[in-house]
Amino acid sequence: MGMLICFTSICSEVLARSLWKVRVVQHKQTKKLYALKYINKAKCVKMKAVSNIIQERRLLEEACELASDPLHLERLGSLGEKAVRVYVAELASALAFLHDKRIIHRDLKPDNILLDERGHAHITDLNIAVHYSERRLLTGVAGSMAYMAPEVLAKKGYSYTIDWWSLGVCAYELIFGKRPFRGKTNSDLTHAITRDSLRFPDNAEEKCGREGVHAIASLLDRDITRRLGCKPQGVGFEELKRHAWFKTIDWDTLEDKEFVPPFVPDSKKANFDATHELEELLLEDNPLKARRRNPNQDINNLSAEMRQLEEQFTSYDFEKMKRRSYYPTNQQIVSSITASSSVGGGAPSRPSTPGAIEGRDTISVNVPPLPRTHMMPMEKEAVAL
Repeated sequence: MGMLICFTSICSEVLARSLWKVRVVQHKQTKKLYALKYINKAKCVKMKAVSNIIQERRLLEEACELASDPLHLERLGSLGEKAVRVYVAELASALAFLHDKRIIHRDLKPDNILLDERGHAHITDLNIAVHYSERRLLTGVAGSMAYMAPEVLAKKGYSYTIDWWSLGVCAYELIFGKRPFRGKTNSDLTHAITRDSLRFPDNAEEKCGREGVHAIASLLDRDITRRLGCKPQGVGFEELKRHAWFKTIDWDTLEDKEFVPPFVPDSKKANFDATHELEELLLEDNPLKARRRNPNQDINNLSAEMRQLEEQFTSYDFEKMKRRSYYPTNQQIVSSITASSSVGGGAPSRPSTPGAIEGRDTISVNVPPLPRTHMMPMEKEAVAL
């Protein structure tokens, strides 16, 4: 995903937020399509989100690639096991790449998974992603609650292992059409994630083989020492690659994107929700207009926050410029913005995160294990969506 600030014509919106929005745009000269994320600077300063915006910009440079003509994976609804296996494998490879750079995504969910024009899955939205250190655990509650790992809700410290739990929730949801843990209130959902036994639908084996059920259950193990993918130094990812569910995956071909994905988006169709475009026209007081940055602006006359945006949100062309690593610089960027990606006006499509404020790292390495996830006989869920 690239941030394209100028030389574009605005085509259509694919995602709406209260603080920012994302639109499909087209380069005027090359006619290439890009995702443009645009931000209301005044709201950014008011919500004390400047640090988050700058951190996301840096992580995009460090870790992300282009995904043109994006299609939200969630728009496909529940999928067949074979398709989900491929997407989970691609997402696992992406997570391993991020973790190798010591980056935790912290908000993996179907909303943040896009398919490119060839049908390959990409992880997007690094707004609450953060660098991590083996010596210090994070304690900030951040993300979308339904996909949070139990160690996040326990508030006793967590690391990259939380992304593998979120991957398990996504895999479950994509196959069975609902999430593994649900609750009518945030407290009910917290209890379900941290305490309830993992259950599969009555017809689980009609939609997913035993190897797939085992893989999902292993990703949703509350004990991080047993959770699939979680062993350090890349050992966990290699263990995942050897899991029986992925025996049909050629990982070299997958990582080189040299295979035909299970679904290829129709390039002639609008692979986004067009209702967002109508919202822009009817509800926005000041709809987005393409305009260049003022090169002659005197930043000394700006507020400290606006000056920080102008100085640190620098231009970057992923096709021409060499990437750099900001680790561990991002550890020092601390913001008081509410870190849930469900923050904002309108009814969120996913459960919101209670009190989701990103906190500073704390030295708390001896975390007592949470109760292990026990598989129960397949029966109907008692908890409502």
